[in-house]
Amino acid sequence: MKDVDRQNEHPDPQGDPVAWARLLGQRVAALGAGLITTAESCTGGLIAAALTETAGSSAWFSRGYVTYANQAKIEMLGVDAATLEAEGAVSTSVASQMALGALRSSDALLSMAVSGIAGPDGGTAEKPVGTVCFGWALRWPPGTPEPLVLTETRHFSGDRADIRRQTAIHALRRALQLLDQAQDQQPVVV
Repeated sequence: MKDVDRQNEHPDPQGDPVAWARLLGQRVAALGAGLITTAESCTGGLIAAALTETAGSSAWFSRGYVTYANQAKIEMLGVDAATLEAEGAVSTSVASQMALGALRSSDALLSMAVSGIAGPDGGTAEKPVGTVCFGWALRWPPGTPEPLVLTETRHFSGDRADIRRQTAIHALRRALQLLDQAQDQQPVVV
């Protein structure tokens, strides 16, 4: 299987976000068909920082939004205020809207969004510390007017730094897997 072969090429998922970012950037650059954009809340720009750590990243990184406050999500990414009120910022609906807003504001091929609770405070019984909602929006094939949007919720453990690092790695790793699946014309699943 091609996906399995590619997974063996990827670094350890508990490793360095920069290694994942480098692989994702190389994959997008090899496609010659687009850029990456990010929309981040709980990671505060960590994903964008990992993506721009590699020299030459301007060839495949478009922009990053840090929308920590709900008002920033509304103003910068077009997240619906009613959705924020009804579901809270840590929801797949909000992550999806963040990813779409970031993608639509650019000529990017791929966007990724994260919103979560990194702690040590802020968790509830329903959404404990370590809960992170992800959204990815992909224009595939490149130039497609309506992007494919995928969401996922994960629960990470550790301190604030651990949760943020795991969040960045997961967002980048899954983005790479989504591109792999799309290129191979496999059903895209989260």
